[in-house]
Amino acid sequence: MWLADISYIPTGEGWLYLAAVLDLAMRKIVGWAMRDHMRTELTLAALMMAAQRQRPLRGLVHHSDRGSQYAAGAYVDQLTAIGATASMNRTGNCYDNAPMESFFHTLKVELVHQCRWATHVEARQALFGYIEGYYNRHRMHSALGHLTPEQAEQRMTG
Repeated sequence: MWLADISYIPTGEGWLYLAAVLDLAMRKIVGWAMRDHMRTELTLAALMMAAQRQRPLRGLVHHSDRGSQYAAGAYVDQLTAIGATASMNRTGNCYDNAPMESFFHTLKVELVHQCRWATHVEARQALFGYIEGYYNRHRMHSALGHLTPEQAEQRMTG
């Protein structure tokens, strides 16, 4: 199962939007994208990265909130193309996507609230380093028996 959502990152140039796709079994961010807008292009870029990196099996469930970006025809078409089935939160129930919300909370506590970025470029560099250099490779998760997402993936793929 993949979970997806968008978060707002403050910078001196205004909001930077981070879309992420999390593989629930590994707690790994398998796709992400950053833009200065929240249009469907943002979420599509994150989905495409995830699909290229993970090559999902048919029948994958992709869960998100009911945001317009995830309900857009182009996004739903891409889910169909990769063999995924869309699932969306029940109206008004943020707990349906709790592990994704937990990732963004962790990101904000461990990085975003500790920094002030003047530019989108600075924020992008820091977020890239956090996701690819720390979160996926070194951050242990109790849900994984205190393994990192990378270690969990290695165990699952043999």
